[in-house]
Amino acid sequence: MEEIGKERRALAKTPASQLQQKLESDFDIPRRIAEAIVSEAEACLQAQNEKLVSGQRWVLLASREAGHGQALSETAMKRVCWTLDDGADDATTLASQGRAGLRQVRIQRLLDEAVEQGALATQEDLAKALAVDLRTIKRDCQALEAAKVWLPLRGNVCNIGRGQTHKAQIVGRWLAGETYDQLTRSTRHHVSSISRYVQTFVRVVALQQEGLSEQQIAHLTQSGLPLVQEYLQLYQQYDTPQQRERLSEQLQRLQGQPSKTKKKRLP
Repeated sequence: MEEIGKERRALAKTPASQLQQKLESDFDIPRRIAEAIVSEAEACLQAQNEKLVSGQRWVLLASREAGHGQALSETAMKRVCWTLDDGADDATTLASQGRAGLRQVRIQRLLDEAVEQGALATQEDLAKALAVDLRTIKRDCQALEAAKVWLPLRGNVCNIGRGQTHKAQIVGRWLAGETYDQLTRSTRHHVSSISRYVQTFVRVVALQQEGLSEQQIAHLTQSGLPLVQEYLQLYQQYDTPQQRERLSEQLQRLQGQPSKTKKKRLP
């Protein structure tokens, strides 16, 4: 009991506890609200100390759980880390696809990162982050949607599930028969990026067939658990003879075995 008392006294002396007591006594704020204010302040201060990789930035976006049609002042917000510049990959995309192509790739990436962190972005958020006018973002989104790329914008996501990330969409379209060249033209992603998505998908499937858990696969492939789960769902979804053959060829390449199919098809 004496040790517990010491711990409580020590906690009462922390800056967070002192701030909470001040909010309650000096500003007549209820205890639960004061606790929430202190907790939010601690989270913001902790996030400020987190180091960002070059090309990343913190942004405030509407929370995934926030209702639609609310005033911005009443909308729950989330702090999200956005990768505005992905280094070598973005440089390669710029060289092959031009500025418009790079911007469209970044739009897909930023929307995915927002969803993965429990938030949703608007076209206005994208325009501000990418330092372009709203009309440019609208044209880019229209071009991507015309190419059958589903964009998880806040206006598109309403009473539906999380939606597939652009990586899972690309792999799904590859499984459905599209070539790397076709995917490059429609999604603006460089062929090397598309190849990497496919190879990661194939490796996820191979590790799952070896009996590894989703968490182990995520660790070995250096992928997020949600992406691993998406890839495994795709594997179950695209279970037809043609798609099994397509995947089998890639698995054999990964394992260094000669293909058993008579007709070899390039991705």
